[in-house]
Amino acid sequence: MRLAPMLPWLGLLLGALCALPAAAQDVELELVLLADASGSIDQSETQFQRQGYASAITSDEVLDAIGKTAYGVIAVTYVEWASAGEEDVVVPWMLVDGPDSAARFAAALLEPPRRAYGRNAIGSALLTGMRLIEENEFDGWRKVIDFSGDSANSWNGPPVDSARAEVLAAGITINGLAILCRSCNGRPASSDLAEQYRDRIIGGPGAFVVAAESRETFAMAVRRKLILEIGGIHGGPTFALED
Repeated sequence: MRLAPMLPWLGLLLGALCALPAAAQDVELELVLLADASGSIDQSETQFQRQGYASAITSDEVLDAIGKTAYGVIAVTYVEWASAGEEDVVVPWMLVDGPDSAARFAAALLEPPRRAYGRNAIGSALLTGMRLIEENEFDGWRKVIDFSGDSANSWNGPPVDSARAEVLAAGITINGLAILCRSCNGRPASSDLAEQYRDRIIGGPGAFVVAAESRETFAMAVRRKLILEIGGIHGGPTFALED
């Protein structure tokens, strides 16, 4: 067989194969952490939230939960939300599979300056989380948006109910962290915030709300929430961690 006449065809075939998209990497969980950076959250609280998540993701309990997943790895990104269009990806998608990668995620989370400001746009934040999941390079068994904040009100951007419906229709679960910190600056004592999150924001298989009552219990609430999400454990629709 003469090879020379076939070379152009082989070149075209190789070119076509190279042009095919790379296969998505399988992970147990694609997790978007949506953290409140709206007007009621001051700079110290922004850093406090970041420290809570950094502490949680590097904890032995969370790392143990990751290690027990089917692939032993999760994909996670951290986003701060405020006004519509002001969502800021603080930490792009990273794979976390053990202490070293968790430490890298924590370091990347604590370093950048705050860049999200403005009034609440919850619908816009949820749709941003959905877009980040749909456009990444991972293929998770479960896809979760983890929404945290100190209010269920939305002042601009898409309506919460329609954005929530769109996210759920895409097969993405929404969990919530209701921040009920009575001692934090400018925050009203809204005791029914967890119920508002349950009724208006969360949804999907096994969706739940964790309520953090104080600064002291915030890191604990984040850790508990991550363990439930990573392990695919249903914590009930609403539960609180109090002093």
